[in-house]
Amino acid sequence: MLGNRQTGVSLIESMIALLVISIGLLGIASMLVTAMKQNLVALNHSKSVWIGYSMADRVRANVSEFTNYADIDTSKSYSQDCMGASCSNAQMVTADAEEWTTQVQNLPAGRGLITGDATELAITVMWDDEGTGATGTACGNDPAVDLTCYTVTLVQ
Repeated sequence: MLGNRQTGVSLIESMIALLVISIGLLGIASMLVTAMKQNLVALNHSKSVWIGYSMADRVRANVSEFTNYADIDTSKSYSQDCMGASCSNAQMVTADAEEWTTQVQNLPAGRGLITGDATELAITVMWDDEGTGATGTACGNDPAVDLTCYTVTLVQ
C-alpha cells in the first residue's frame, strides 16, 4: 500500500502565514504614521489656542491702549524691551507685539494678525497645518492656499 505523500505543504502554509502577518504589520505601521500626524495637528491647534489667548490677556492687561493693538501683524518687525525697564502703556503694545511674534514663529509658517477698531479686536493665529507651503491669510477651506486659523474676539 502506497501512502499519500504530501510535500511542500508546510512551506506553502508558512508563506501564507508570513503574507498575512506582513499585511497586518503594514496596517499597524500605517496607523502609527497617521496617529503621529494627528498628534502634531493637535499640538499645533493647542499651541495656537494658547498663543491667541496669551495675546488676548496682554490686551486686557493694557486695556487703555485697546485700539492701538489693531493692525499688529507678526510679519512686521517690532522691537521694544520692557524687561527690567519701565515702559509706558504705548511702549507695552510694541513689546507685546514683539513677544507675540516670537510665540507665533513656533508654529509652522506661523503668522498672527490683530484687526479691529475701538470696540472689537479679532486676534487671529495662522499656521500651515497641512504642511502644503500655504501662505494665504483668507482662512479658507483650501489647505493648499490658505493657512489654518484660530481667532479670539475681544469686545470692549
